[in-house]
Amino acid sequence: MNIYKITLLALLATLAVVGRIAISFIPNVQPVTSVIILCGLFLGPFAGIILAILVTFVSNMILGTGIWTIWQIISWGIIAVISGIMGKTIKHIPFYVIVIFSIFCGYFYGFIVSLTNYQITGQGFLAYYLVGLPFDTNHAIGNAVFMLLFYPTISFIFKKYIKNHLNTNE
Repeated sequence: MNIYKITLLALLATLAVVGRIAISFIPNVQPVTSVIILCGLFLGPFAGIILAILVTFVSNMILGTGIWTIWQIISWGIIAVISGIMGKTIKHIPFYVIVIFSIFCGYFYGFIVSLTNYQITGQGFLAYYLVGLPFDTNHAIGNAVFMLLFYPTISFIFKKYIKNHLNTNE
């Protein structure tokens, strides 16, 4: 991993952490998932996983940490891997597919985190998940909005990076 790629990861982490903290007053709306998807698509699954770990730990230092932190990392890590595989295997992904994928990831993230937290309530998983579905919907809609906002600029920067560093060994 070269210095330029590390710098891109640091900038993405800053964008995600500051965005997550700045709009934490809106339940489950945050830019982290969209930024991780973009990172995975353009920089690969490994960079996406690093970003997921970094953003989760740093933002949870301020917003609060607990057992859910592990499952946030796992959820965002899986999303990074899927995004990275998509980016490596599919040459030209239409933008609307990326937006739909980001919506799906909002629900996927909520499902994974719900799998681990429902036992705290003493209720069954289905009841816990259905009560949390409006929050997952907020997450999914937020992902689509952030993708619409971030994709044009971030994709331009990443495409420039890929063009300039395509033939280098990292």
